[in-house]
Amino acid sequence: MSAAPSVGPLLGLVLVALTAVAALLVRLGRLGLSREVAVAAVRAALQLAAVSLLIAAVLGNAGWTGLFIAGMVVVATATAGRRVTGSVRGRAWWAAVPIVAGVAPVLALLLASTVVPPRPVAVLPIAGIFVGGAMTATALTGRRAVDELRTRHGEYEAGLSLGMMPRDAALEVCRSAGALALVPALDQTRTVGLVTLPGAFVGVLLGGADPIEAGATQLLVLVGLLAIEAVAVLITLELVATGRLRDHRSDHRPDGRPG
Repeated sequence: MSAAPSVGPLLGLVLVALTAVAALLVRLGRLGLSREVAVAAVRAALQLAAVSLLIAAVLGNAGWTGLFIAGMVVVATATAGRRVTGSVRGRAWWAAVPIVAGVAPVLALLLASTVVPPRPVAVLPIAGIFVGGAMTATALTGRRAVDELRTRHGEYEAGLSLGMMPRDAALEVCRSAGALALVPALDQTRTVGLVTLPGAFVGVLLGGADPIEAGATQLLVLVGLLAIEAVAVLITLELVATGRLRDHRSDHRPDGRPG
């Protein structure tokens, strides 16, 4: 008997109800994101439906799998870049650097060592998890770093007045943003198996593997994510500090005058 949820009208009703409850709670809390909750749920349904139709063809060919992963990177870059800069043009595409620099070497190591079999069905899900983690780390670090530079511009100028280079002064102000961005990955790794059973573990179990194999897969994913997100955080801080990945508003003082 399959352990996966039954696909049918009842599942649709449950998903609609959960989305409505989440949107209503956000609205009642005056968080200003009720519409975004509904849109995110609808987009997720449409995107997963499309992916479900494509995935069989993608997994049947290594070339299509590589193209699919490249598409993941493009979408992740646009998402993280827009979160940091407010648009998907110009500086936003610098977000590709921390994402690729984090994911590529870790994925290459796993494939070269044959820890992950070089088969599309094994590579694609792990690559997706890694790209998603790098995207989140880049977006969180960049957004927080930009906010720190804007709100603590006086400290940045004080650093310049003491003879620091602009990059070094910016890093002194925004470095704490990187530490905060790593907290979710650290907490997930510390509490795995005690608080949650993450996706890779559950997915491998549903695929028919035994719990030991599922645990080993999840450990591989978590430790890989720690390495990937550490790389992404450090590179994002560097890009923000040097002005390559930065919201145009962060190039001004809080009063709107040029910095």
